[in-house]
Amino acid sequence: MCGIAGTFNLETDRPIDLNLLKKMVSILKHRGPDEFGVYRDTDIGLGSARLSILDLEGGLQPIHNEDRTIWTVFNGEIFNYLELAAGLLGQGHSFYTRTDTEVIVHLYEQYGEAFLEHLNGQFALALWDAREKKLLLARDRVGIRPLFYTVAKGALIFASEVKALLLDDRVNADIDVQTLDQVFTFWTAHPPRTIFRDINQLGPGEFLTARQGQIRKGTFWQLSFPKDGELSPKPEEYYVEALRELLVDSTRLQVRADVPVGVYLSGGIDSSVIAALVRHFTDAPLRTFSVSFVDGFYDESAYQREMVDRLQSEHDVVSCAGADIGRVFPKVVWHTETPILRTAPAPLFLLSRLVRDHDVKVVLTGEGGDEVFLGYDLYRENKIKRAWARNPQSNRRTILLQKLYPYLTLSQLRSRAYLEAFFGTGVAAVDAPHYSHIVTWTNTAKAKRFFAPDVKALLDGYDSVEEFKTKLPIHFDQWHYQSKAQYIDSSLLLAGYLLASQGDRMAMAHSVEGRFPYLDHRVIEFAASIPPNLKLKVMNEKHILKKCMEPYIPPGIRTRPKKAYRAPNIGSFVIENKPLDYVAELLSTDVIKETGYFNPSLVDKLLQKCLNKASVMGEVDNMAFVGILSLQLVVRHFVRAFDRNVPVVDAIKVFENGGASHGR
Repeated sequence: MCGIAGTFNLETDRPIDLNLLKKMVSILKHRGPDEFGVYRDTDIGLGSARLSILDLEGGLQPIHNEDRTIWTVFNGEIFNYLELAAGLLGQGHSFYTRTDTEVIVHLYEQYGEAFLEHLNGQFALALWDAREKKLLLARDRVGIRPLFYTVAKGALIFASEVKALLLDDRVNADIDVQTLDQVFTFWTAHPPRTIFRDINQLGPGEFLTARQGQIRKGTFWQLSFPKDGELSPKPEEYYVEALRELLVDSTRLQVRADVPVGVYLSGGIDSSVIAALVRHFTDAPLRTFSVSFVDGFYDESAYQREMVDRLQSEHDVVSCAGADIGRVFPKVVWHTETPILRTAPAPLFLLSRLVRDHDVKVVLTGEGGDEVFLGYDLYRENKIKRAWARNPQSNRRTILLQKLYPYLTLSQLRSRAYLEAFFGTGVAAVDAPHYSHIVTWTNTAKAKRFFAPDVKALLDGYDSVEEFKTKLPIHFDQWHYQSKAQYIDSSLLLAGYLLASQGDRMAMAHSVEGRFPYLDHRVIEFAASIPPNLKLKVMNEKHILKKCMEPYIPPGIRTRPKKAYRAPNIGSFVIENKPLDYVAELLSTDVIKETGYFNPSLVDKLLQKCLNKASVMGEVDNMAFVGILSLQLVVRHFVRAFDRNVPVVDAIKVFENGGASHGR
């Protein structure tokens, strides 16, 4: 695991700035604190901050091929690298390291751009082909690892994180209000957008090639499903056995490391399955890590302990109170580099610090299980609402929906008429491609009422949902309705928020690599072929996953009601009825007015409501508060007060024009 960065001259003859390359890898040292290397040629500069996982002594990047005509820097892991290396050796290639990184350059030599299709892994990479004077950037199939880029004054500049781009004086950070609208609708930006105007991200499964004067983008993988009605159902036991076999193999591949590997244990079915797979089907020692909450409403430590007792794992826990969230939130946003509508990343920031404090660099997590196996309550809501649309007079549907979301406290206090209005939004629009998400997006978008008049004017005529709909796959309308919902969750929430703000960014903040066995592309593709009624059986979510791991998971966890991971929100920023100092400053009328993105009077009313203990804060208020505060932090961190004077780390190895030199 690493941070990567670089620059490529598309049109200019400006020399590659070696000191800038060194600064770019230095600001990414949290992603890779172990070794630093850069490569510079006439028109290209590549840099790497390395977190040593494989070949601890010999894996310094950039890595090259035999004649030093192909160079790569790489963030991630290629899990099938041993199998790939064996095949490449048989085809005449020779290796000078034992890393998965070196497999990349030889695969490219063998297959050209099609080499990406051979990789089983999670990656963001940059590859320089000196013979063709071509740069290739690529991101893994589901977007586990980030990769950002911009074109400025004749140069293509790229990095694992935006902060590295901003060190180049050709790059500025300006907030893009259309992306802000997306975040306040979907919780995230839709690639290629980022919150910063003219700074883009590669989307999941995308690659980019650049030659002087030319940039071309392509896709090497996209999530797809069989046409509705064209699934060829097999006996349930077939899917149970095949899925277990795939999950075992995925887990065995992902525990490959030359350092200790741990497992996040939340208390839910997804992480429990991963921990059980490690215990029963690999030789890796089982270390588990959890976060507990002081507030019992959020806490799942009883279930965590039940699984630990079953597996007899070595276990460590970090306890999280609301005050802890408020304290670390500015650091969280420094790492997310985007506004967020939930505080949920903050406890994971604390959890990754716990992992690193115990000298563990790699953790397996259960992320992706909900998207792959129909785990979210939203999928059950999707099913109930469609039945409701067929029978609009039904009262039972509303009661079922209410039971799905017991944590929506306001819905428990309101009348049935309120519940029907809340869940009934768009209930008859069953042909809408985003039918499954109409309620969620509509209610999230209510927080846009806090936008400043100037922002609303700039957004006049812009519709995030309509833009998203224009980018749906060509066969989307032919899929089962639950497959459509899965695609939307996977392409937006999973890649843009869960794997980013809650995943990569919080783990890498403390130099920890997250791995995700459910997101092995073979597991995803096989799960897409499983009939939806075996993934969501009546109202039992993830039925097929529970079935295939039934012997290894305690009944108390296997049959417990689904509970979404959540963390304390507004209350985290108020101590003894006073806002934290930075909160009071950033949400003050003067600063809100100066920043210009939100309505000062409405923000002040929201803050006063937060301070009034008698007030009941609903979901929209919570999302709005966190979203406003996090954008204010983004502006402070990256727009108003970004410091380009980054100290250069020691001992950066420099490769130039095929040679090498040491030092700073």
